Order: sequence, then structure tokens, then C-alpha cells
Amino acid sequence: MNLTKDPDAVIDYAVDWEDWLNGDTISTSTWTLESGITEDSESETTTTTTVFISGGTAGQQYVATNRIVTAAGRTN
Repeated sequence: MNLTKDPDAVIDYAVDWEDWLNGDTISTSTWTLESGITEDSESETTTTTTVFISGGTAGQQYVATNRIVTAAGRTN
């Protein structure tokens, strides 16, 4: 996920994995953020992952990567 954000904002970004899961569920979720932005918190449901991000530099684009493991052991 590429994102551009206001450095003073704390914004939530979500990924809906439901179509990819095809009936499976999320067991764990890990977010990896590019240097310059900070993870304030993260959460997941059985089909969606969310991260709250702060920091950054105005106009700069950043990459946030979400890795999940499912109940069936699939990883994406």
C-alpha cells in the first residue's frame, strides 16, 4: 500500500482480505512501515486488518506492507 499523509495526522488504513481469504480467517497480522512513519496501533478482525499511522513528511509517499497468516496456515 502506498500512502501520502499529513505529518500531523494520525490516520487509520485498512485492508479487507475477505475476497482473498475465500472462507478462511485471519489469525495474525503484521505491519511493516517504511522509515519516517510510525505505527500507533493495529488491529484485525477475521477478515480485515487496520493500522493507525502517524508522522511522515508532507508530500512524501510511504509504503506500508501488511502480512497475514490465516487459520489454515496460508501467508500473504
